[in-house]
Amino acid sequence: MYTITMDIIDGHTIRKALPYPKLIDALSHAFCSELTVPMRHHHDMVNPGQRETTLLLMPAWESGGKAGVKIVTVAPEHAPSIKGIYLLMDLATGTPELMMDAPVLTARRTAAASALAASHLAPTHASTLLMVGTGALSLELIQAHCAVRPISEVMVWGREHKKASSVAEQARQLGLEACAVSHLEAACQKAQIISVATLSKEPLIKGRWLQSGQHLDLVGAYRPDMREADDDVIRRCQLFVDTRQGALKETGDLVIPLAQGLIVPESIEADLFDLCRGQHPGRTDAQQTTLFKSVGHALEDLAAAKLVASTVQPSNHHE
Repeated sequence: MYTITMDIIDGHTIRKALPYPKLIDALSHAFCSELTVPMRHHHDMVNPGQRETTLLLMPAWESGGKAGVKIVTVAPEHAPSIKGIYLLMDLATGTPELMMDAPVLTARRTAAASALAASHLAPTHASTLLMVGTGALSLELIQAHCAVRPISEVMVWGREHKKASSVAEQARQLGLEACAVSHLEAACQKAQIISVATLSKEPLIKGRWLQSGQHLDLVGAYRPDMREADDDVIRRCQLFVDTRQGALKETGDLVIPLAQGLIVPESIEADLFDLCRGQHPGRTDAQQTTLFKSVGHALEDLAAAKLVASTVQPSNHHE
């Protein structure tokens, strides 16, 4: 009789195992490697009287190495909105080895992917960051961007100023100069990096607000009917994505402009595979206005999970 015994790695342990410089480097190596990553399964489950709950199944594996699958739900009206598990397995034997807290793993790898893109696309001397959104990802994105650029000023904007103030206070406790802002337009015009992580269905960032040389990091809008940036943003920016496979299908920030004929698939200059492998130079001009759109990729989860597995002592981390 086969019995599964495995360790469960909690969120606190995952955070300690994934410092951003190390995680960003692991993602960079993963995007240069040969991993198998099928298109993720995306199922919208009807929830009468509320927005749908989304089920995501995200597998990835390396030949002769590890395999993993993330099982998460996204319930926008119930905080925390993301819940689930990540299962790491030995590919050769099929043996499950570790189970991990998926929301923390997802938050860390998502922020690291944005920072990895910023390391290729954001102004080298960018010192001002605007964080738009106050959810679980906001503080993670702030820390990740600070790991790749010399950020000395952080602004936080949210629909509820109280929540923005709370995120800014948490950032200050980490030793960062941070403050909550009330006027999104003015903050956008000032920031050199604008990171947006919201559940908005209507564009928040307007193209007329952007300045030459800025870098825009869009992390929310994970469904085709959600948007964080208007058409003018898409028109003005050089466009980059984590993966073409996912970004051109799943996010309204690109799907809607594609359907309208504003852009074509070839408008995407590069993805993280191209940038990490040196097949695209990234930012080459201080006046370029760049946009990175992230939708998430199972390769990132597997790279992060392997890093956790290589760092922790499994037998001590049962929940």
